[in-house]
Amino acid sequence: MTNRAFLKDRLTVLRLERREAQQGTLRTGDAAELAGLLADPRLARAAARDRRRTAVQRGLLRERFARFPIADDQIAPTRLGNAVRRFEEYGWDRYRLDTQLLWNELTGCVPDQIRRQSELARASVDFFVALLSGHVAVALAAALALAAGSRPDRLALVSTLVVLTPLVPVWYRSAVTTTDEWAAAVRALVNTGRKPLAASLGLALPQTLAAERAMWTMVSRLSRIPYHERAAALDPYRAEPTTDPA
Repeated sequence: MTNRAFLKDRLTVLRLERREAQQGTLRTGDAAELAGLLADPRLARAAARDRRRTAVQRGLLRERFARFPIADDQIAPTRLGNAVRRFEEYGWDRYRLDTQLLWNELTGCVPDQIRRQSELARASVDFFVALLSGHVAVALAAALALAAGSRPDRLALVSTLVVLTPLVPVWYRSAVTTTDEWAAAVRALVNTGRKPLAASLGLALPQTLAAERAMWTMVSRLSRIPYHERAAALDPYRAEPTTDPA
C-alpha cells in the first residue's frame, strides 16, 4: 500500500468514526467500510494513535495527504516530487487546462501581483533545494576526503560531516513544506487566469463548467499536436470579432 493510500484510509477512518460519534450509528455501507478498514492490523494500530491526536495534529495529517497528486498515475517516488506534481496537475484535473503546456500564455495574462506570488513561492522552494544540494555536495566531498586517508584537516572534515548531515533532512522537509505556498499561488493563477487566457486566445469562456472543460481540452490538444481539421470543433467557443470604431 502506498503512503497516499494509507493516509487516505487513516483519514477515512477518522471521518467515519467522527460521523458515528455525532449520529450514534452509521449506515450499513459506512459501517461495513469502517469494519473492513479496521480489519487491517497496521491500519488499526494507526487508527488507535490517530484517536489520541488533537484537532491540530489531525489537520496536519490532512495537509500531508493534500501534498499528494489526486490521480494515482501521477504519484512520484519522492515527497518533494509529489508535492510539486499536485499543483502541476491542478489545472488539468479541474478544468482540463494543461498548465504545463500553456504556462507562458497563462502567466502572460494574469495580473502582475499573482504572477509575482507564484515566482516568489517558487524561489522559496528553490532556496531550500539549493541548500540541500549544496550541503549534500559538501558532505560527500568531506566524506571522500576522509576516506582518502590520514589528513591534517581531519577534525575540520569530521566537523563538517557532523554539522551538515543532520541539516540535509531539515532542508528537504522545508522544501516540501514551502510547496504549500507555491501550490496556493498556482491555484490562484489558474483560477483567475482562465478568463483572460481565453480572451487572449480569441475565445469566450463558456457558461457551463462541462463546456469549459471541453474547450480547454481542445485548446491543449491544438497546442500539443499538429493541426487537424477536427480542430474546427473550437469554432463555437470563438469570441465575436471586435470592430474598430475608427
